[in-house]
Amino acid sequence: MKRVVYIFLFALMTSMSLSTFTSCREDKKDAGDKIEDAMDDAGDKIEEGVEEIEDEIDDATDNN
Repeated sequence: MKRVVYIFLFALMTSMSLSTFTSCREDKKDAGDKIEDAMDDAGDKIEEGVEEIEDEIDDATDNN
């Protein structure tokens, strides 16, 4: 009985590890998708930079 349980556990763990390797693959993107992602990232970084500058300006004007 122990042997059957060990075989079942081994098979279960093996199938789980194999599914991890196959499910983590990223979909292949074409050039248009890559450009769009890069533009979105650049836009987000610009917005973050503008917010930081606004905070610095507010801090500077509050201190005077």
